[in-house]
Parts: sequence; structure tokens; C-alpha cells
Amino acid sequence: MRLSVLAIYIALCSLLANGCSKGITRATAATVLWLKGKVIFGNAERNDFRLVTLKSRIHDGDSVRLPGDASIDLMLIPAALARVPGDSEIKIDELSITKDGNQTAGGMRDRSARIRLIRGKIIIVFSPSETSASHFAINAGQLTINPDSDCLFSVWTDGKTTRVTCTRGHINASGEARPPVTIAAGYFQKWPTARIQTTAAASDATAQIDITESLQAEEQLLDQAAGWQNRRPF
Repeated sequence: MRLSVLAIYIALCSLLANGCSKGITRATAATVLWLKGKVIFGNAERNDFRLVTLKSRIHDGDSVRLPGDASIDLMLIPAALARVPGDSEIKIDELSITKDGNQTAGGMRDRSARIRLIRGKIIIVFSPSETSASHFAINAGQLTINPDSDCLFSVWTDGKTTRVTCTRGHINASGEARPPVTIAAGYFQKWPTARIQTTAAASDATAQIDITESLQAEEQLLDQAAGWQNRRPF
């Protein structure tokens, strides 16, 4: 039985309304803001890697590996900027954006980024937009680290030990066998640990270096992101 013209029209309207209410989610890619040395990226499971350039687009499933003399700055999503120094490896688990179903409006509803720190260090500047939701998480070992609003922090791991240092704002860290921990600015925490209380960075030389490097990286990352925005075609 053929549907009447009215029935088809009603069905199309319903589909459009449903799309507008839920939004359309699609994968996106990380942007390379700055690069030093020979950084490679690709599929680790297939051992399929190639050199990163300033034009590279790093997608879900890609791993990024850096030798000791290299460094890379990335825009994972506009709200999350990252510096990855040498002797580090990360994997992109998810990069996605959700836009309004109304394609003519082009409104951005949500941006999400989830990455895994395999080894080494990463510094994150998280600055969520006031006009759209932004979600970000780092997995390091058995830990999941989530920023709480505007913040600046670093994560380091060698696969067995993990250190999280907060320079600005607050971050939340949770593990499989431990209660969640909130780390405030100027404090850090190491895992594995039996301590619930965080430790002042001023009492630890390594944590002090984390904070110094984070502050230096923040200024450069924000300048690079602003320059990239200015270069975008309109």
C-alpha cells in the first residue's frame, strides 16, 4: 500500500523534528598547532605510522608517539588544548562534535574529547565555551581525570605510577578501586596510593616543575590557538 502524500509529509516532519531535538553527532580531528622534532602518528595495532606535519589531522583511534627530543601542541577540541613533550605516547579514543539538527542554523551543542596517556606527560588547558557544552577526559592507567570548568593541569605516567598536578581550577580523578579525588590548584596526587588527601606542590620538586611547565605551555598554547582561529577561512 502506497503512503499518501500527507502521510509522507507528516513522516518527514517527524524525522526533521527528531533530528533537531537530538542534534547530529560526528567525529572530528585534532589540529596540530606546533611541532618540534619527528613525531609520528597512526594505527598502533597495525604498526602503521607516518610523520606528523602541521597539516596532519589526527582522528579517533590514532596514536601519537614522540621521541625524547620532540614536542607537539594540539587542539583536541576548541575547549581543550594539549602539549605533549618528548618520550610520550597518547591515543585518541574519541573526538566528536554535536550540532543542531537544523543544518541551516549550524549551532554547536556539544564537543567531546577522550584521550589515553600511554606513557610520558601531557599538559592540558581546558576552557569550555559559554555557548556549548564541552566534555573532556584523560585515561592514564586505571585513572580517569576530568577537569572541572576552566583549569590547567598535567598528567604523567610510566605505566605503573601516575602523577596528576593541578595548576589552576579543579580536576577530578577516579580509579577502579579508589574513591574520587578532587585536586585543587597548587596540589597534586600520585597513584597508587593509600592517601585520600592531596599534597601541596610546593613540597615536591617534581610537582613544582609540573606547575612551571604548565604555566609556560598555557601561554604558548593560547597564543597558537588564537593565531589558528585568525588564519581560518570564512
